[in-house]
Amino acid sequence: MKTVGVDIGSTSTKFVVMDGRDVLYYNVFPTGWSSVDAAGGVADDLLRQGVDVYDTPCVSTGYGRAAVPFADKAITEITCHSKGTKHIFGDGKALVIDIGGQDTKVISIEDGIVLDFIMNDKCSAGTGRFLEVMANAMGMNPDSLSELAKKGSGVTISSMCTVFAESEVISLIGQGVPKKDIAFGIVDSIISKVVSQSGKVKRQGAVYLTGGLCECESIVEALAKKLGTPVTTCAMARYAGAVGAALCARDI
Repeated sequence: MKTVGVDIGSTSTKFVVMDGRDVLYYNVFPTGWSSVDAAGGVADDLLRQGVDVYDTPCVSTGYGRAAVPFADKAITEITCHSKGTKHIFGDGKALVIDIGGQDTKVISIEDGIVLDFIMNDKCSAGTGRFLEVMANAMGMNPDSLSELAKKGSGVTISSMCTVFAESEVISLIGQGVPKKDIAFGIVDSIISKVVSQSGKVKRQGAVYLTGGLCECESIVEALAKKLGTPVTTCAMARYAGAVGAALCARDI
């Protein structure tokens, strides 16, 4: 039986089509200003793939989950990310770190079941949005900044607020601090906040990184170094929420 999972985040919309446990199709595009329009884009894209979302079991999740008119059910991203992570990486105890556009979720799971979680949803510090804002201030894109950070050292971004941190970065640029060192400070700031958040949830088993930064090598390396343990991820980890939603749709 085919099912659809739609994860509308604040920054990007991810969606998958599954048949049982097999992923048949997946895609991602920017959410834009309207979650409703993003949902319409999902429906149009899947129709081109021969999937009628109004005739296929569907679960929505994420920031804009309530804006998906063809979803049979809306389920929280905590549940969907847990199920999706189990499907992608396998059974066992694990700590799931999802660095999203506007929030960061840290979830302790066992065989896909949520044991504990914490969510930073009141501040963009330690999120993909923070990286995007800082990259813009540097006249770079997030991927380039992250790569440059691997060559830098010695700079600390002390501001906890994104707005003040941006001003701090602009000040460092004005002082002539090398770009690579500022980039290091930005990435280190993100990782430090994520690690601090992770310390509030009991760590057990493997550590998996999901979300839009999962393919950013410097982020993965820096996170593993700060945590003192390997961090496992893959390109499909970006779709963990959508995969979990599609799996939940089997029970509708």
